[in-house]
Amino acid sequence: MRTFPDNTIDLIVTSPPYADARKHTYGGIPADKYVSWFTERSEEMLRILAPHGSFVLNIKEKAVNGERHTYVLQLILALKEQGWRWTEEYIWHKTTAAPGKWKYRFRDSWERLLHFTKTPDVRMNQEAVKVPVGDWTAKRLANMSANDRERQESGTGSNIGRKIAAWEDRKTVFPSNVLHKPPICHNTGHSAAFPEWLPEFFIKLFTNEGDIVLDPFLGSGTTYRVANRLLRVPVGIEIDESAAMALQ
Repeated sequence: MRTFPDNTIDLIVTSPPYADARKHTYGGIPADKYVSWFTERSEEMLRILAPHGSFVLNIKEKAVNGERHTYVLQLILALKEQGWRWTEEYIWHKTTAAPGKWKYRFRDSWERLLHFTKTPDVRMNQEAVKVPVGDWTAKRLANMSANDRERQESGTGSNIGRKIAAWEDRKTVFPSNVLHKPPICHNTGHSAAFPEWLPEFFIKLFTNEGDIVLDPFLGSGTTYRVANRLLRVPVGIEIDESAAMALQ
């Protein structure tokens, strides 16, 4: 990344090796050293990201000695100190999480998708990621009361209200920041491959055709292939030469 010009990348979307994870593939980074290891790289990401650009980081805490390690929380604060804006956090709810049993906790069914930017002026194509409104509307809207046709203010005095009739004739709506998706992917030759929907969602949301999309931990190349399919300019960095060669 040190060779890239300033302010040229429209989107960075990546999932780096988690702390102490994938040791057989990448050697592993101890949780206590993770922040310093990552911020050396994120300093370059901040420099090369365009002012309107976004950085999406898929990452997850781990348990050490029976408790959750705080390296992800420490990393968020360190990125803010570095100059990043923590614009949003999306939660990936894994609808088909693998079963398991642990002494003090249940199986992990979610991961963080942290959205960082360098300025408040962020490109965001919200219309590009609308989702179907859902089957619930047919029955609910067919039985509306007079109360449903007027805006009802919240009893808490928050100035937030609802109007059920506002859902009439809507086929699609904006998604929430909880993404209910399975962890299914087809890159079975890699130890931690992305499902294709993940980079696709953020590429559609934060870029236009012809924009440059970077994955600095390319892995099996999912981000690269999806960006190429969506007519963006894909760029990837990968320490495993055999994985990178597979894209050529």
